[in-house]
Amino acid sequence: MNWIALTIIGFAAGSCTLVTSARADEGINAATVLDANRAVVGPIPARGAAIYDYAYSGQGLTGMENDVIDTASGAFIERLDCGPLHTGDGFDGEVPWMRDVSGATTPEKGGDRLRLAINQAYRNANLWWRPDRGGAEITYVGRETLDGVETDWLSVWPRGGQRFEAWFDTGSHLLLRIAEPQIFFKTRTIFSDFRREAGVMVAHAVTFDPGSGESGSERRILQRLSFGPERPATIFSRPAVSLTGVTLAGGAASIDVPFLLLNNHIYVQGRVNGKGPYTFIVDTGGHTLLSHRVVTEAGLVPIGETPMSGAGEKTASSSFAPVSSIDIGELHMEGQIAFITEIYAPEVEGIAVDGMIGFEVFRRLVVRIDYAHKMLTFLEPSRFSPEAAGIAVPFEFYDHLPFVQGFIDDFPADFDIDTGSRSELDVTAPTVMGYHLRDKYPNGVSNVTGWGVGGPSHAFVVRLQSIQLGSVRVASPVVDLSEDRAGSMSDSNYQGNIGSGLLSRFVVTFDYGHQKMYLTRIEPPPDGVGQYDRSGMWINAAPDGYKVMSVVNGGPAALAGIAVGDVIVTLDGYRGQPEGLSDARAELRTRAAGSIVQVTLRRGKDLRKVRLVLRDQI
Repeated sequence: MNWIALTIIGFAAGSCTLVTSARADEGINAATVLDANRAVVGPIPARGAAIYDYAYSGQGLTGMENDVIDTASGAFIERLDCGPLHTGDGFDGEVPWMRDVSGATTPEKGGDRLRLAINQAYRNANLWWRPDRGGAEITYVGRETLDGVETDWLSVWPRGGQRFEAWFDTGSHLLLRIAEPQIFFKTRTIFSDFRREAGVMVAHAVTFDPGSGESGSERRILQRLSFGPERPATIFSRPAVSLTGVTLAGGAASIDVPFLLLNNHIYVQGRVNGKGPYTFIVDTGGHTLLSHRVVTEAGLVPIGETPMSGAGEKTASSSFAPVSSIDIGELHMEGQIAFITEIYAPEVEGIAVDGMIGFEVFRRLVVRIDYAHKMLTFLEPSRFSPEAAGIAVPFEFYDHLPFVQGFIDDFPADFDIDTGSRSELDVTAPTVMGYHLRDKYPNGVSNVTGWGVGGPSHAFVVRLQSIQLGSVRVASPVVDLSEDRAGSMSDSNYQGNIGSGLLSRFVVTFDYGHQKMYLTRIEPPPDGVGQYDRSGMWINAAPDGYKVMSVVNGGPAALAGIAVGDVIVTLDGYRGQPEGLSDARAELRTRAAGSIVQVTLRRGKDLRKVRLVLRDQI
């Protein structure tokens, strides 16, 4: 994701707010900084198209990027070609969109997508040069030295966008840096090597730091800038493309694939380039992912490198690989670009997770998840009838995830719908703090509540009054009030993440093409739905049992003398085996409060037996 690819929109003229500070005694304010910048950059056609051609390097790849920008509105279309990757972004003044590695183009209006588009449009069209500053609120913050260069620092909030920061060289008056929050990252764009091109003083080197580490930085070197006549507005709109690469055997209208529900995650069996079988997790917002083991066995050739993030506070590294075929039962995928990374370590799920299927399939088919019968149904969209699918819940897209409006108790909330999450609802840390939910719901427990790409997630677990998705209400859900300070749960652009813990109350049908989710309530609900762990600990698999990773202060495990680092060798005489991890967690969650579990644990070289008395914690 880069500085040009995110944005663009036109603005009506309006009032602006310029707040001068720090250097007012010298006559320096936001207006003088921006007017000086306009004078030095030179004339840009008021109407027309600016065409930028860049040499691109990033994600361990090199290639070319072509951007076309409407100089009046900032509307744009971007194309990036790096070896087998052909991606892009665009914005027509109303709807941002993206082209992903699979070739699908998707409208993006969830989360911060539209606000970022407005920001980029504002900068691309240089609306801050106008007498009314394009209707933005602009504050002169003061002077700051960046890399030995004295700069004037502005804080800019375009109408309909979100606040970003800009630094201008006090000597040359050129824009040197933009800082802007995107999703849950703090990004920076650095401009350098200014030279005149087509009569305009323009940065020939642009570095985008996504805030995820050096490996994620992208660099663009300008090869050519030209100006041409105004382009039709329609060229910036999301192109309609034929979604190929996913088919059902024999031209079937639908196929069924049974799944395992382990740790509230959906798993299916599949083959890669004819090799396997391999175990795939099914994730509504995840990409096609493969583990390094699959890459080796299937003879794939990784290229590039890019950071990945998700639940948890850490980032992981990923590369890419072209894949000829992936088969999930009678579902056939071909010509995929897979991300190569370790999805879950075996100790987290108790099994080896070899891959992931997600957005690329959901984007092309209608997908029904029947949690009661453990059955996935893939349907050809043109042959899907929504009449019997249940209650329709509309959604936008926030990146690759469905983004649904609803309520947490009685206040409005936006949710990601994420089958890759095991929880009922993870409430983001900014929402927890902003709505003082720890004060409102003091009766809960702090514990590890999940484990993702970024490592463990920590939360204060409570039971709320209700959650509502569209018009569908769920009473008395178990909810994780996130304590994470990084990763997806630090994102302030939405209030919570809905996982399979809540979705398993329903038969859920996703129609990504029409941006609707359908819910049919399962009566009675499946066993274990709506229940929370009664042991007061988080366990992962170990070679000789289950390792205790977290213990609730004053909880049942703590009272039994169980500590972090202990290895549970047996539960009620049954030896702990990695493949039994999901069942062990379920047993500690669903067995009745007051039940006694006989535990044999190892601490160092010593074995000891303890009585674990289960109880409700929330």
